[in-house]
Formats: sequence, structure tokens, C-alpha cells
Amino acid sequence: MFGRLGAPEIILILVVIILLFGAKKLPDMARSLGKSARILKSEAKAMKDEGSTPAPTGPPSTDEQTPAQRTIQAAPGDVTSSRPVTEPTDTTKR
Repeated sequence: MFGRLGAPEIILILVVIILLFGAKKLPDMARSLGKSARILKSEAKAMKDEGSTPAPTGPPSTDEQTPAQRTIQAAPGDVTSSRPVTEPTDTTKR
């Protein structure tokens, strides 16, 4: 009953999707899906790199060092969505 999908069935499914969502919204949906996939990939890579670097074994230094500012990478050519990220700092004195 639910065998393999042939070309006519796939074409019918694509036509229904275009009718439901509209041809104008499909490129925007694909673009946002691509951005989400790139962000997910970069965050997964950052987590992997962060997990593989050894933790410092010595006591924390008393010098106040400002951490380097990170920037979330946007899609190529999309200048408006890349922004610097301010990470929370621990301001409590112990």
C-alpha cells in the first residue's frame, strides 16, 4: 500500500507544498533553514573545540583580563545579522 514513491507522487507532493505555502515564501523558508543549519553547525564545532581544549590547571590569575569579544557569523553577504556577543562576566567578589 505505502510502497515506493515514484515521480508522479513526488511531483504531486511538491505541487501541494507550493499551493499551501506559496511560491514567494518558499525561498525565504529555505534561506532561514540554511541560516539555522549554519548556526547549528558552527555552535556544535565551537562546543567540540571547547571540550577538547584542556582546562587550566593553575590557580586563576589576579590580573583583570578582558575576554576577547566573540561575533556570531552570518550568512555570506548578510551584514545586518552579524553582531558582537557580550558574554556575562562574573562580577561577584569572593
